[in-house]
Amino acid sequence: MQEAIRKIDISVISDFHLATHASKAKPLLKYLKSIHPKTLVLNGDIIDSWRFSRNYFPKPHMKVIRQLLKMVEKGVRVVYITGNHDDVFRKFNNTELGNFSIVNQLELDVDGQKTWIFHGDVFDHIIHHSPWLAKLGAAAYGFLTIFNKFINVFLKLIGGKEMILYKSMKDRIAKRSSVLTNFEKAIANAAIGKGVDLVICGHTHIPVDKSINTEKGSVRYINCGDWVEHFSAAECVEGEWSLNYFYSDEGEEDAESPNDELFIPDKKQLYKSIVEELAVAAFF
Repeated sequence: MQEAIRKIDISVISDFHLATHASKAKPLLKYLKSIHPKTLVLNGDIIDSWRFSRNYFPKPHMKVIRQLLKMVEKGVRVVYITGNHDDVFRKFNNTELGNFSIVNQLELDVDGQKTWIFHGDVFDHIIHHSPWLAKLGAAAYGFLTIFNKFINVFLKLIGGKEMILYKSMKDRIAKRSSVLTNFEKAIANAAIGKGVDLVICGHTHIPVDKSINTEKGSVRYINCGDWVEHFSAAECVEGEWSLNYFYSDEGEEDAESPNDELFIPDKKQLYKSIVEELAVAAFF
């Protein structure tokens, strides 16, 4: 039996990384179909243009795009905040088509609570000072996700349980590294300087909801996580924010099949198709 659709005020989700093997489009699609938000914020790294040259865009990924367009048609306000992996869209910042908009950041007043939402890459020291290292890391991460797929095929054949190799590695590195702490502190100080009560970002793929105290003051910090490993979203219902996890069994139902493959020969063709459908959804 189909579960009831949850009505919420705001959902903030990020880091889909569509067009890569790492993206978990099927549970993401289930989540999108399970909610009816007044506002849906796509907080960056939605379509991964860094690795788009491989012409990989399977059908489940396209279904996510079409579901987003359906939500626009149904009157959901959809705000696309650009990130570093979809920075090709930054040239369209401050574009509005009906109730769809593309921006660099978003500021909201939720029941008197000033909320600042952005992707977060602007505070990433590596991206701005060693972009080649960031792209090398992204390429290595992509290779690992493909290798992980082969491992899971083997595990499935012998009756074993699927695993996400890169998830445990990233989580261990994050816990031991001061880089994440510095990233969070920089964001907190910027938010405190702006006088906001809550700051929401993505980028790190590490979902967290906590209060950060610095020499400048304190602020609530939420990282909405990703749809590669954690299936998480920052949600607001009646003025109350929370970090929610969408459970999805990483099994047969979410695995890709040969019938899922859909190769797009030219990324411009995909972008043109999305823009055309978006124009129809926004105005009709």
